[in-house]
Amino acid sequence: MSHHLVSAADLRFAYPDGTEALRGVSFVIHHGESVGLVGANGAGKSTLLLHLAGALLPTSGQVRVGDWPVTASTLPQIRRSLGLVFQDADDQLFMPTVGDDVAFGPLNLGLPPAEVDRCVAAALERVGAAHLRDRPSHRLSGGEKRLAAIAAVLSSSPDILVMDEPSANLDPAARRRILSLLRSFEHTKIVASHDLDLVLDVCARTIVLHEGRVAADGPSAEILADARLLEPVRLEPPLRLQACPRCGGAAR
Repeated sequence: MSHHLVSAADLRFAYPDGTEALRGVSFVIHHGESVGLVGANGAGKSTLLLHLAGALLPTSGQVRVGDWPVTASTLPQIRRSLGLVFQDADDQLFMPTVGDDVAFGPLNLGLPPAEVDRCVAAALERVGAAHLRDRPSHRLSGGEKRLAAIAAVLSSSPDILVMDEPSANLDPAARRRILSLLRSFEHTKIVASHDLDLVLDVCARTIVLHEGRVAADGPSAEILADARLLEPVRLEPPLRLQACPRCGGAAR
């Protein structure tokens, strides 16, 4: 089995208050696939991503990352190959400075100091945030925190990159940089986003979640252009696929 593979089999999860967030989710993502995960608020996207990283464990069913089922005992192996960028960057940034946050992963992998320094510099440069290295994370803007959180994941060179709302709080220039980064990532990537234009740009495949179930799974160009499919799950096609409100033609 490829160490890049990600799968879920009849995955179910209920929160302590009884809320069913996942209701039998199944899929297989193979090495090198770029997969968008879309759905309205409350569809289960973030809950599913937390299961992939082992931050939550199933009520029933199974998640696998590569050769490993995701369990409490396999978390060290899972987290060596899969990197998750959380929806809220404040959940990910906890060290005194941005540089310390970005160094945390490589240090825990046991890399020597010189290699850690190289990883930190390369990751921050890749997201356009080298100037933030010595800044305290709590004094960053929302967009700057997002870039720092992405760099903190990239510094460990994950085989599988998982991002929850990667374009949230980013200005247009930073969003373009993230688009370029996602396109350049050569391994498996899974992107949960309300930004369906971004999903269409970087993900060849899209999984639609609705009320904790998979409502559709297929080529992004087909799924995201299908207004009849998207309307019942409270989504709309990407802006550039919507008709121009003035002339009635397709947006460009």
